[in-house]
Amino acid sequence: MDFFGGVRPLLFSYVLINGILITLQTKEEVLLDMRATGGELGWLTWPLEQGDKPGWEVVQRTLNGSQFYTYSVCNVGEREQDNWLRTTFIQRRPSASRVFVEIQFIVRDCNSFDGASLTCKETFNLFTSESDADVGTTFRKGQFKKVATIAPDEITSKNELRINEETRVVENLSRKGFYLAFQDIGACVALLSVRVYYKTCPATVKSLASFPETVAGGENQALRKVSGVCVENAVSKEQPRIYCTVDGEWVVPVGQCQCRPGYEEVEDACQECQPGFFKAAASSDKCEPCPANTQGPDSGALFCPCMDGFYRAPNDPPTGPCSGLPSAPRDLVATTTQLSAGKLLLSWSPPEDTGGRTDITYSVDCQRCEGSACQPCGEKIRYEPSSVGLTDTKVSVSELDAHLNYTFTVEAHSGVSVFASQAAPQAHRPPSTSALTTSLHYTDPPKITTMRLVERTSTTLSLSWDVSPRPRVQLRPIRYELTYRKKDDNLDVTTYIVLKLEKNSVQISDLDPGTAYLFRVQALSSDGSPGGSSVEEQFETSSEGLLTHNTALVLCLAVGAAVVLFIVVVVLFLRRRRRNTHTRQGPEDTYFSSSEQLKPLKTYVDPHTYEDPNIAVLKFATEIHPSHITKQKVIGAGEFGEVYRGILKVPGRKEVAVAIKTLKPGYTEKQRQDFLSEASYHGAVLPPEHHPSGGGGHQI
Repeated sequence: MDFFGGVRPLLFSYVLINGILITLQTKEEVLLDMRATGGELGWLTWPLEQGDKPGWEVVQRTLNGSQFYTYSVCNVGEREQDNWLRTTFIQRRPSASRVFVEIQFIVRDCNSFDGASLTCKETFNLFTSESDADVGTTFRKGQFKKVATIAPDEITSKNELRINEETRVVENLSRKGFYLAFQDIGACVALLSVRVYYKTCPATVKSLASFPETVAGGENQALRKVSGVCVENAVSKEQPRIYCTVDGEWVVPVGQCQCRPGYEEVEDACQECQPGFFKAAASSDKCEPCPANTQGPDSGALFCPCMDGFYRAPNDPPTGPCSGLPSAPRDLVATTTQLSAGKLLLSWSPPEDTGGRTDITYSVDCQRCEGSACQPCGEKIRYEPSSVGLTDTKVSVSELDAHLNYTFTVEAHSGVSVFASQAAPQAHRPPSTSALTTSLHYTDPPKITTMRLVERTSTTLSLSWDVSPRPRVQLRPIRYELTYRKKDDNLDVTTYIVLKLEKNSVQISDLDPGTAYLFRVQALSSDGSPGGSSVEEQFETSSEGLLTHNTALVLCLAVGAAVVLFIVVVVLFLRRRRRNTHTRQGPEDTYFSSSEQLKPLKTYVDPHTYEDPNIAVLKFATEIHPSHITKQKVIGAGEFGEVYRGILKVPGRKEVAVAIKTLKPGYTEKQRQDFLSEASYHGAVLPPEHHPSGGGGHQI
């Protein structure tokens, strides 16, 4: 029974248009397409022979030169219908365990038959059967497994076409291929299209990771994990992966590939940085232009090297700009005040060109010049807060002397200064220093620098002192004020004596013997007022009745001269006597002479002929233990130290009164050498009984 005569032209127009749209799908791998065959389908119908009651039959139509085949069945006027239509063998891809069956069909409305239908149905059934090989025309219903009952959403009347489309899923396929079968149980059905396919997640590149085409998972594996690989010149800390859904869509990418240093992402690939650009690390960032004062002549640069004359400090990032040296500080000036003698303030302005840096610091150097000769100012000069590492543009300098030319050099530094000095010759470096020569002009009054004791007796003290340098044009006579008093523990009862002096030395008389005095001296200004700088020292007179240093020295020299003369006379006498004895005695008499004759004579040798006075002392003097000497009191003072009266008591010998000369604390090396020379001299000219202390004492 043919019920589609009026609707077939519409039917085939729809089939053509819909087929074109379906071909645009890209995520589906088609295993069977009824319309794409274009010829005899070769599907098997069962039962094979039904006489005048055919089951499924193929209908061929030509549209625009193309043939289309459909299968239809419409035995609604008969009872107990069981008509089967089986496809050809469909080979399966091993990973495609889940396939989709898309059916386009028309179902006739049972009410449109005007009561002529005896067993009219509006549904049909879908079956499947797996096999490892094509079984040909062999058909056994028992080998098929029902997939679904297909019911239309819309039914077709006599003159109105209603096309339905249903998609069913066949799960858990495991064999090499399978068959599909459609069972008619009494419906009026036309199969317009049957398409069998499985879904895939197409090959793709995401986040510079390449993922292969992957068959979508089934209901037992809704998300299929797929591992990828980074594209060329891309790296990743962990292997990238992504998940393929049952619908053939990529979701949840994990891990990310990034272009290597020197490369950037361009359309899912990594390309080298162009000349003048760089990229220092693996990242998703684009290549950056070379920063200031750098150059990037090559492609694929990891960083841009500095241009000549520019540098990077160790803490500077390699991706940052390069810096030049700062120019010299500007407007260097020195400011002095009358209220702060020996002090000035240096100030300046920052460099006009900082070299592109903010870590500018300054250092100050001082040279003291007299004429054309200059030398470092030394540690005497004080800087506040410091002479190096200055971040402010000023520094206070103190402890300066008046009327000396000081040259101050201020240098600007930055984080690259030390590297610039190592990398470039000094001649090619831009100047970073400013110099200023200045002097302090305060003259009234000058500064007292030192005060010293020249000579002393039991009642007098001779003093002198020095003043700071002054310019020749201002060498006016200086008057001084000397104040002295006895050193007394009772500070409440104190008497000062004040002297106005015209020269820088004085002898104070009428002093008490063995008494300490405190002296303070300061220069007076032109109007007679005291200056702000003074020096205070303590000196002590010698004890009354004792020899002074000079007197003791003269006495020692006189005694030494007498001893030398005595030795010369004795030597001449003994030589003459020996000559006379040789004329009367034989050779054997020499060995039997008296004990006085056998004593060796000591020949005088000048100790000053020895370059090292330590050797001269060992040669001519004898050391004795300090416990054998007792100091009693001071009898004089001199250049080297104090002269004491004392007692020498050597075991086995009688006590002897001696003069003991000492070396004062704080002696210089020259004073020590002179002291040892004098000791060796006395040891050479005096007999042993006159210098028991090894040259440092004399018997009196």
